[in-house]
Amino acid sequence: MSRRQTDIEAVEQTNTAFYDAMERGDFETLSGLWLDDEISCVHPGWPVLAGRGEVLRSYALIMANTEYIQFFLTDTKVTVIGDTAVVTCTENILSGGPAEEAGELGPLVGQLVVATNVFRRTSGGWRLWSHHGSPVLTETEEDEEDDAS
Repeated sequence: MSRRQTDIEAVEQTNTAFYDAMERGDFETLSGLWLDDEISCVHPGWPVLAGRGEVLRSYALIMANTEYIQFFLTDTKVTVIGDTAVVTCTENILSGGPAEEAGELGPLVGQLVVATNVFRRTSGGWRLWSHHGSPVLTETEEDEEDDAS
C-alpha cells in the first residue's frame, strides 16, 4: 500500500472517530482529536469559533443539550497534500433533544449539513484543525409550487 493510500485511510479513520465520539457523547475522545494549538469551528448558523477553549466549549454545549444524534456521512472525499488533509462530506443528521417528560426521547429531527474538516499530521496522528458545517437548504413542496407559478 502506498504512503498516500495509508494517509487517506488514517484521515478517514480519524474523521470517523470524530463523528463516532459525537454520537456517543464522548467529550474526552472528541477533545483528543483536535490539535492543541490554534483551531477553528463553524457550526451551522453559528459565528466562527476560534481557539481550543471556545471550540471545545461549543461541543460540550451541544452534547449537553442533545440526547440523541446520529450521522450518516455521504459524498465523502479525502485529499491529502503533505501534512494537511481536507475531508468534505454531507452529514445526514438525525437528532433529538430533551423530551418534555422524563425518560422519553424528544422529537427526532433530520437535517443535511455539508462539512469541511481540515486535519494536520502530528506525531500522534492526524488531528482536526478546522471544522466548517453549512446547512443544506432544501425547497419545500410549497416553495416548489411558488416557483412553478
